[in-house]
Amino acid sequence: MNRTLPPSLTPLSRAGRGSRLAALGSALLLLFGAYLAILAPPADAADALLSQGRPVTASSTESVAFPASAAVDGNAGTRWSSAFSDPQWLRVDLGVSATVSRVVLRWEAAYARAFTIETSPTGTDTWTTIHTTTAGTGGVQDLAVTGTGRFVRVNTTQRTTQYGVSLWEFEVYGSTGPPPTTPPPTTPPPGGATLLSYAKPAVASTSQNDGACFGCTPDKAFDHDPASRWATSPTNGWVDPGWIYVDLGATATVTQVVLQWDPAYARSYQIQVSPNASTWTTVYSTSTGKGFKETIDVTGTGRYVRMYGTARSSQYGYSLWEFKVYGTGGNPTQPPTMPPDPTFPGTRLVFADEFNGAVGGKPDPAKWTIDPGTGQNNELQYYTNNDNASLDGAGSLVIEARRETVNGRSYTSHRMNTGNKFHVQYGRIEARIRVPKGNGLWPAFWMMGADFLTGRPWPYNGEIDIMEVLGRNTLEAYSTLHAPAYNGGNGYGQKYPSPGGVDLSGGFHVWSAEWDSRGITFKIDGQTVFVASKATVESTRGPWVFDHPFYLILNLAVGGDFPGPVDGTTPFPSRMLVDYVRVYQ
Repeated sequence: MNRTLPPSLTPLSRAGRGSRLAALGSALLLLFGAYLAILAPPADAADALLSQGRPVTASSTESVAFPASAAVDGNAGTRWSSAFSDPQWLRVDLGVSATVSRVVLRWEAAYARAFTIETSPTGTDTWTTIHTTTAGTGGVQDLAVTGTGRFVRVNTTQRTTQYGVSLWEFEVYGSTGPPPTTPPPTTPPPGGATLLSYAKPAVASTSQNDGACFGCTPDKAFDHDPASRWATSPTNGWVDPGWIYVDLGATATVTQVVLQWDPAYARSYQIQVSPNASTWTTVYSTSTGKGFKETIDVTGTGRYVRMYGTARSSQYGYSLWEFKVYGTGGNPTQPPTMPPDPTFPGTRLVFADEFNGAVGGKPDPAKWTIDPGTGQNNELQYYTNNDNASLDGAGSLVIEARRETVNGRSYTSHRMNTGNKFHVQYGRIEARIRVPKGNGLWPAFWMMGADFLTGRPWPYNGEIDIMEVLGRNTLEAYSTLHAPAYNGGNGYGQKYPSPGGVDLSGGFHVWSAEWDSRGITFKIDGQTVFVASKATVESTRGPWVFDHPFYLILNLAVGGDFPGPVDGTTPFPSRMLVDYVRVYQ
């Protein structure tokens, strides 16, 4: 769900992270993803995808290039592949007990002829079989099942090739009770240790500074900014060893190191300390680095701390979003103070627009910036300068999409945001909205990182989609996060059915996000539909870039890649009604 960016806010460049795939390889992956989408039927409206982005383990992996996590990452171009033997298994932790109604297996050519689908409350030795076959067909197998458990496993017993078994995706659908509304906290540094490495001088073996990774210098690993990173240079740095160290300013006792890796991570590396950046003592060593976030408890003394990589995970170099050193001593610089976490549901109203006013009135210019222009994603509309938004005199804002030609576009609509008028970090952000129904319509209530307004390109600023509904199916909605390591069609999110199976276009519904330093809980009409845990995202997808101010956006798009085309059944004018927008802390 690659969000629409207002043209007045569109970044000049999105090349900061860059793709390391060749153009042909990228095209093939996209074509393969489209092929899988054609083969598999859409999820039933009563089902929610429960497995995407969840913790996953496997009996084995062919190599580090085919990890278990690739089978639940929502990316049709990555896969898990096992060792070349029978039996093999892949297990996903749904986080809470679930009623499982459907499992979709998207096999690579190396599929299983005989396998079972099993559930377990604990993920240990108590497994209940809910599907079994000795005549697996490969391709996309969409299985109707009935079972209950927190853990779901595919257990293969007979391969069809001399290779292992391999899955592009392992999708588990069903329903749960309300998930935990408080995501689990990240591992705290031991013994009251403090962050010693923030804003300290850093040195690396090489660093990258080009169109694929602009300004990826050593200091970026220590700037307490999860959307910037250090990377070794492709010119002379995609070799072993590769290293980066930080000067803590004075001798320190080091107790913990936290590494947030880019996909170019170290399989084998050492954490070392030194009094002089010349003589190094190893305090931690591994040959099984897993990437993503690694929290390492150590014991060592020195002024300098180094990550010394000796075996890369790929043909590329080494790259770290964050390299944090905790302990005592040193000469620490205090990082910026974070606001306190709110207590939900929150009672202190810090922003509200009730849209009360005379019929024909316009959005309050003290609260909203009108954002005319075109959208992205091959959308069809032109956002006018306030012509398509007005108050209805009954307490609602009306955003209207029309079939009319303006500035070369065949449709008009409206988009507005609170940029430079109201920004917020943490709280309960909610809106009561009635969405329109019709092919090609795309109403949304979302937020963008406020640093976008000062030049940071998308998706490095972060994007929080509280609500997206596609007019072609108003029995379901989407809540999604976009960041440098997961964005567009690979965003971290959830498609979920409407509570009770109601048609969302038939009345008003309250979409909300309860957001703090540990994650974001998305709700509709008070019912939790998706929990984005910061700890889970960092350990399975990449850096969490949502701990800073954001601004709010309302818009109604027409057509484009995500909602699809309009047709003769699409009603015009179509109206998105907003009863209120409120923010509590």
